[in-house]
Amino acid sequence: MLDVMSFSYPFQTLLLGCVAAPTRRYFCRTRWCHVQATPPSSVILNADESGKFSEKIHATNLASGKGAPFATQGSTVGIIGGVSVDATLKFLRKLVELSSEDGGNSIPFVLCSDPLFSKELLSFERSYFVSSTSRAENLKLDSSPIVESLRNKRVFLENSGASCIVMPCNVSHSWYEQVCEGCSVPVLHMAECVAKELKEAKLKPLEAGSPLRIGVLATNATLAAGFYKEKLQNEGFEVVLPDRATMEHTVIPAIEALNRKDMEGACNLLRIALQVLLVRAANSVILASDDMRDLLPPDDPLLKKCVDPMDALARSTIKWVKSSGHNIHE
Repeated sequence: MLDVMSFSYPFQTLLLGCVAAPTRRYFCRTRWCHVQATPPSSVILNADESGKFSEKIHATNLASGKGAPFATQGSTVGIIGGVSVDATLKFLRKLVELSSEDGGNSIPFVLCSDPLFSKELLSFERSYFVSSTSRAENLKLDSSPIVESLRNKRVFLENSGASCIVMPCNVSHSWYEQVCEGCSVPVLHMAECVAKELKEAKLKPLEAGSPLRIGVLATNATLAAGFYKEKLQNEGFEVVLPDRATMEHTVIPAIEALNRKDMEGACNLLRIALQVLLVRAANSVILASDDMRDLLPPDDPLLKKCVDPMDALARSTIKWVKSSGHNIHE
C-alpha cells in the first residue's frame, strides 16, 4: 500500500509517503490540499487516516523552523527533485523497491518537486550546453537563484522532519557545498555514494600494473563541475572523461538527437561514446545523465559496464537509515 499525501503550491508540490509492499503491486491513496505558498496566512492541513483534515500547520512557520514537522519518524528521507520529474520518480521507485524487498515497510519520505525549479535547472544545463554546430568558450552563468532555491528546499525538508536529505539529480550536486552549509542533517552526495560502492566492489585493473580506471559520461555542466572526478580520485581511481572530440561528435549529437525524438540515433551515438571510454581501459562507465541513462535497452551488453548513480544513491540512503539505528521495517 502506497500511502501518500500531496500538497500543491503555486511553485512546488510536496509529497509525503510511506510504503508497505506485501506484494509487487502498489495501490496509491492520495489526498490533495491546495494552499498558497507565499501569503503569511497560508496553512497546510494534516489529514488523518479517515481523510479528515485536523491539525493546521502554518507554512511560514514550517519554513522558518517553527511548528510541528510533517514527518515524525526518525527514518524519514527528504528528497529534492531535479531537472527531470521522471528521474525523481524513478529514484523514488528504486528507494521503495530496494527498501521493501523483504516484504516490510519502505523508508518514509518527503518529496519536494518544483516544476519551475526544474525548468531553471534545465535552462542552466542547456545554457552550458555547447552545440555541435556552435561553440561557447568560458561561459559565465549566474547560478545564485538555483543555489537559493536548493537551499530553501533543503531548509524546508529539514524543518519537515527529514533525518537525511538526498538530491537525485546530477547537476544539482554542482552546488552541494553551498546547499549543505548550516544543515543539521546529513545530505548524501550521489557521486560519493557511487565512488564508495565502486571501491567496495574491489575491482581489478583491466591491464596488469595499471590503475583502476572509471569513465564518466555526462553533460557539459556536470563534467565541468568536476565533482565526479574529485570523489572518484579520493577513492584512488583514475578517471577517464570524454575528450573534446568525443563530446562534439557523439555525446552532444546524442543529446540533440534525443531532443528531436530520434531515439535510434541517440542510442547509436551513446553506444559509440561508451565504447570510446571502454577502449581507454575503463573498468566501468558512470552514466551521470538523466537524459542518457534510459536510452539503451535493458538487454544491451554495454549496460553491464555502466553504473547508474541513482541505484548507488538509493542503496546508500537505505544503508544510512539502517546504520543510524532506525528500523525501516517496524
